[in-house]
Amino acid sequence: MATISKLSNPSPAASLSAPSRSSSLPKVFLGFSTKTSLSKVRLSLKNTQPSPRTSLVVRCSQSSGNGSPIKRTTLHDLYEREGQSPWYDNLCRPVTDLIPLIESGVRGVTSNPAIFQKAISSSNAYNDQFRELVQSGKDIETAYWELVVKDIQDACKLFESIYDQTDGGDGYVSVEVSPRLADDTQGTVEAAKWLHKVVDRPNVYIKIPATAPCIPSIKEVISLGISVNVTLIFSLTRYEAVIDAYLDGLEASGLSDLSRVTSVASFFVSRVDTLIDKMLEKIGTPEALDLRGKAAVAQAALAYKLYQKKFSGPRWEALVKKGAKKQRLLWASTSVKNPAYPDTLYVAPLIGPDTVSHLVSQKPVCWIYVDALS
Repeated sequence: MATISKLSNPSPAASLSAPSRSSSLPKVFLGFSTKTSLSKVRLSLKNTQPSPRTSLVVRCSQSSGNGSPIKRTTLHDLYEREGQSPWYDNLCRPVTDLIPLIESGVRGVTSNPAIFQKAISSSNAYNDQFRELVQSGKDIETAYWELVVKDIQDACKLFESIYDQTDGGDGYVSVEVSPRLADDTQGTVEAAKWLHKVVDRPNVYIKIPATAPCIPSIKEVISLGISVNVTLIFSLTRYEAVIDAYLDGLEASGLSDLSRVTSVASFFVSRVDTLIDKMLEKIGTPEALDLRGKAAVAQAALAYKLYQKKFSGPRWEALVKKGAKKQRLLWASTSVKNPAYPDTLYVAPLIGPDTVSHLVSQKPVCWIYVDALS
């Protein structure tokens, strides 16, 4: 299966059909390097869907040469060999539940209001703090933000060592501004400034939606030296506007050292096929139906090419001299929405350098999926 790591500057069509460097191996979500010593790899298989078109779940572990176990998974290989950082898209109490995931190779965490709504409403772990806040006279929204800020701070502490080891390349925890501000440019700026101040951690990302009114917000927040996770990007046009906002913000910052102002652009994948597939089904021709499940990855490949183009050339090189880091692509919404599609449809083709992969909470993050028919 092709991956975006092959997209040095080929045509989009070529990027989706070129054989991978491990084509002699089974088609693997995270992939084994041919350099891996298979004698030191133990695989345990679990069949999760007993049907003709099924998938196998594989849990991997390795032993050192002397037989003692080491905590190493394919998520470590994903980062070290492919240059892609796996981040976990979930957060709840106890935050220490993240420790095994970090040991398994997870390098960051993202959150959103829906994640916190589920965490707070389905767990007793928040009850004592919430009760104290309400009894002290705090209104519901203020109490909510105090609960959220504590979780974000605690998670930032857990990922601090990764942030330090990578010189600010990974180890981030994202917290989103209120969705009520999606159409409020200045309100988003003020909310981002407030969250950055109250969380007060170097490895926090303030999450801002890529709505048209928030594009200027992104520029201003970046110019203030605040790192941003731009979320809800669905089109190439909007993605280019997000990149420009990042570059404009860096240039407007006036900072001599830009190394601590970073960003990711969360590009949503599977939902594109959800929309396009319905259109193709309305057309109904064999040619149209054959294109189902292909638009999302094709657009993502074009997004990666745009990323390569925008983060090169004289303008970017001038910022690099001040320590600027690329705004990495984060592949979001990578779980399939159509049960007829394989689990890895929006994951395997998008493995590539300088990207982030979203690991959703529904599946154990140290597992990989192997096509049973390969």
